[in-house]
Amino acid sequence: MKERFNMQEVQPQAFKAMFALEAYLAGTTLNTIHKELIKIRASQINGCAYCLNMHTRDALKHGETAQRIFVLDAWREAGLFTEEEKAVLAVTEEVTLIQKGLSDDTYHKAEQMLGKEYLAQVIMAVVTINAWNRIAISTHKALD
Repeated sequence: MKERFNMQEVQPQAFKAMFALEAYLAGTTLNTIHKELIKIRASQINGCAYCLNMHTRDALKHGETAQRIFVLDAWREAGLFTEEEKAVLAVTEEVTLIQKGLSDDTYHKAEQMLGKEYLAQVIMAVVTINAWNRIAISTHKALD
């Protein structure tokens, strides 16, 4: 696909707002692996090749294993993810697939496992990568 336009050049104020979300996330207590798992899983669901390419490389740089990235789409069955990571991934999927919403069961398990503050940060990380996915997919952002 041919890239349509560069959103950052066409709408720099919008990108400034997106980078403000990234700055917020950088200042949270979310651990790096959780952030990358969120970014990869949401990007898998949304089919965003640009973000998948970027965040799988970032995850590997931050110590994530190739094996876990390979099986992330089947995280429930893989047996490679901690209970905390499973809670993060469940929230990621349900917020990304918002037609169904964040179920009470997933919300309560995640709140119990992660606490309200961390859960709120997870939700904001999911919201942010979903916005990036939509920008990249809509503009046919080319792989680096």
